[in-house]
Parts: sequence; structure tokens; C-alpha cells
Amino acid sequence: MFLTATTGAAGGGSMIFMLVLMIAVFYFFMIRPENKKKKEAAEMRNALKAGDNITTIGGVIGDIVSVKDDTIVIETSSDKVRVEFTKWAVSTNNTADKAAAKAKEAALAAKKAAKKEKK
Repeated sequence: MFLTATTGAAGGGSMIFMLVLMIAVFYFFMIRPENKKKKEAAEMRNALKAGDNITTIGGVIGDIVSVKDDTIVIETSSDKVRVEFTKWAVSTNNTADKAAAKAKEAALAAKKAAKKEKK
């Protein structure tokens, strides 16, 4: 009878440990990356400026004409159609993405050139 009481107490401790471990796994694999993505999206939206080419969450593509506190005005075509959106509706900043891709490409080319010089 003494053994079953001790085993039950140890089982409860390991159950609590497993629960804490499961919460930690959820935090590091689900909650933390999601918060990081939200923070990066907010930074991207706050860094928008006139002249940037953007895509909205609805798929509208255009160039930013003016930026206000919570809204932006974009020109969507060569007909000079202007539409006002809230900043949270911006999905991607195509101008920044293209610049980042060019920088990454240049760094890769420089790395390849450095490898050729070593040989």
C-alpha cells in the first residue's frame, strides 16, 4: 500500500512536468514565431513611404502617393486611379522586397567571386 501512494505522487509530478513541457513547446514553436511575424509586419507598415510599390491583402497592386497616420493612398494603374486603404490592409512592400532580393543576389555574387579568387 505504501508503494502505490508513492508511485501516485511521482506520477503527479511527472504529469505536471509534461504539462509545463508542452506549454513551453507551444510557446517556442507557435506563439513566439507568430508574435515575431506580427512585429515585422507592423514595422513594414510603419516604414511605408510615398513611391513604394505595394500589394494589399486583397491583391490590389499600386504605388503609394501619400501616407497618413492610419491610411495610405495608392495609384493603381496608368489611368491614375487613386484608392485609399488602411495601413493594416498592406500585405507586402514590393519595393523593399526587390531591394532585399538585389542585395542578397549581390552578396551571393561577391561570395562566388571570392571563392574563384581563392582557387
